[in-house]
Formats: sequence, structure tokens, C-alpha cells
Amino acid sequence: MTLTIPDGFPAMTSKFLLNGFLLILVGILVLPVESTWWFISQLPLHAVGAGVLCDNIPGLAGRQRRLCRMHPGVMVSLGEGAKMGIKECQSQFRFHRWNCSTLDRDASVFGKVMLKGSRESAFVYAISSAGVVHAITRACSKGNLLQCGCDPTKVGKGRDKSGWFEWGGCSDNVRWASHFSRMFIDARERRVRDARALMNLHNNRAGRRAVKKFMKLACKCHGVSGACTIRTCWQAMQPFRRVGEYLKRKYNGATHVMIDQGGSGIVVANHHFKKPTRKDLVYMEASPDYCVRDLSIGSLGTAGRQCNKASLGTDGCDIMCCGRGYDTETVTQFDKCHCKFHWCCHVKCKLCSKRVDIHTCKGPGLHDNGNSLNG
Repeated sequence: MTLTIPDGFPAMTSKFLLNGFLLILVGILVLPVESTWWFISQLPLHAVGAGVLCDNIPGLAGRQRRLCRMHPGVMVSLGEGAKMGIKECQSQFRFHRWNCSTLDRDASVFGKVMLKGSRESAFVYAISSAGVVHAITRACSKGNLLQCGCDPTKVGKGRDKSGWFEWGGCSDNVRWASHFSRMFIDARERRVRDARALMNLHNNRAGRRAVKKFMKLACKCHGVSGACTIRTCWQAMQPFRRVGEYLKRKYNGATHVMIDQGGSGIVVANHHFKKPTRKDLVYMEASPDYCVRDLSIGSLGTAGRQCNKASLGTDGCDIMCCGRGYDTETVTQFDKCHCKFHWCCHVKCKLCSKRVDIHTCKGPGLHDNGNSLNG
């Protein structure tokens, strides 16, 4: 594989180009796992331009590569959306045994954990799809993309529970962003249409729908002396955190499914459970417990992870450490304290120290007779 740098490129741009290409090469040479479009989140698209790297990104389907070349500006937003999805995934699972960890210089980004059709895979597909829709929609509204702008359908009059209003301002164009996201992200699965592809397509769609669910009507009043004689309204997205929290609830209630007899759709694995809606997450395989490091299934284990001795939840030492026990270390922490506001305009604080206990999970074979209370 070769990368040609056009004549006249500035030296700094050439440097970024080469660094980006080296990152791709490392991803190809190091990785035994199949590459995915998530790798775009690891590339310096702002520095070198998406169009330059489109033909060299491993793992893209033909349609994805064509869309990448045709819409380089959108690809920058798509990469930002993928990063947003990964960051939100790590925030939602920071207190779980599986904490949505990613692998550096790895074109699969999440490693072998994604090879299993588990709840975790379902969440990653949904949250990354949602992140792409959210980021592209925001870029459209800001006028950063030539292909889209504000939602052109929000014109004239509208009505809600408070009465009539005039459409105005800039309504977020989630419709266009969702359409582009579906064309790009779903391209690979639509070529295959096997059981896992059907699962991925369902969860991709659930992620896109989650962003649409949290659109809200924002309004501004116009009139004399504060009277709301005329209302001007527009559709606006909610913070992405709300989408992440919603999809995390869907993860907790995800439906176990299997492919139907015709091989063209998915059905519930247990007929006693209700059929999943298009908003629900679905999975096909039980999750590993993620207690012990096992790279063959993408589990990093919980040895060395910090836990909360007082918690009974997933962050508690009993659950996080899988019954192996934990080590306790007393450390000194420094925090700002006794803060005072001084006119004008700054805050002065003192630095206070305190001794705190840090608990970290023991590794396999290091527990003492199964006792997790190490004092």
C-alpha cells in the first residue's frame, strides 16, 4: 500500500498525513480482528482531510468508501460522532466490569469483544450510531456542511398543546443526519444479511431513533410588555448524555433474539417474552462475566480496577472484584477548600489534604480464602 502526497502540500500537513498513514498501517499490521468503520474515530481527519485517507482506511465497505470520497466534510463530523459515542459508552459503563475500553492503534477499536453478539455489542452499535446522527445534525445546524442546513420542512405554522406558533430559528435537521448515518453505517451489514448483521442493523436503527426521541420544541415569545402574542419555535436536540442514559436503560432491558426460520428477520429466543420494538436493543449471545483477562473473547478482567467498598452496586468491591477480594491503599489527596470570591473578579482557594482509602481488585489466585473483606 502506498500513500501519495500531492505536490505543494505544506510541510506540516505532510507530517500529519504521514502520521495518519502510519496509524492506519499499525492498525492493519497489529490486528487479528476485523477492521470496522469505528477506526475513523482514531484518524486525524481535521489535519489531513477525510478525502485523502478514504482509500486507505481499512475495513470500509465499497459504499462507505464512495460516501467517504464524495462527502469528506461529513466524514469529519462522522468521526467526531464516533468519538462522542465511545466517550458516552465509557461514561455509562465506567462502574461496570466491562467498561467499554478501547484498544490503541487497533483498527477494530473495541477488540474481540465485538465479535460476540452480546448486550455490550448491542449498546456499542446503538450509541455509536446515535453519536454520528447527533454530531452530523449539529454540524448541519452550525452551517459547517454544504450538503445540509436547518430542517427545511419546519416552515409556516405549527401547533402544540399551548396553541399555534410560527416556525422560525434553525430547527435541527436530524432527518438528513439520520439518512446519511443509515447509508454509511448500515452499508456493510446490508451486504451480508446474516443473523449478526440483522442484529447490528436493528441496534443501529435503535440508536438513530434515540436521538429523534429527544428532540424538543424550543420557543421564544414576542409581544408588548412580555405578552406572548406570537411564538416562534424550532426543533432542538437534547444533550447527548440523555441519549446515553436512555440507551443504557435499553441495554438493561435488551431482548434475547435469534434469526427466524426464513433467515430474513429476528424473533424472540423465548416466546414468553414480548417482541422487541424498533426502539429496543437486541442481542443473540450471553455476555461473558468479564472477571478474568481473556483476550480471546476481548475480556480485560477486573484485576487492578478501583472499586467502592461501601457500594452494593456494580461498582462495589464484591461485584467488581468477582469475589476475589481487594487491596487497600491509603493515599493523600489534595482538594481546593475554603474558597472565597474577591471583587473583582476571581476566586481564591486554599489547598487542603485528606487521607483516603483506595480499594483495587485482586487478580486471580491472589484472594485470601475467598474473603473479600480486606480491612
